Amino acid sequence: MTRMRAKMRIGGVEKFGDTVERLTFHGVAKDGPYPSDGSDEDNTFARFSPSVTMTMDLANPALLGKFKAGDTFYVDFTPVA
Repeated sequence: MTRMRAKMRIGGVEKFGDTVERLTFHGVAKDGPYPSDGSDEDNTFARFSPSVTMTMDLANPALLGKFKAGDTFYVDFTPVA
């Protein structure tokens, strides 16, 4: 099974009234060069996927207001059997 882990950061939170928020995520990359030994964690994903953008609309009242620009997350992609 092919799997992938992306390190993503929220670049913006857009509110639509009191019931929906749109989160915009961007792939995390290091400012400047990566160490040649590959030891920087951001290197493992961003080095091979230098441009990543994802949006997510939230309408779950329990999640609204919980996310802010600059929050960073791992996003795991695992195929469904």
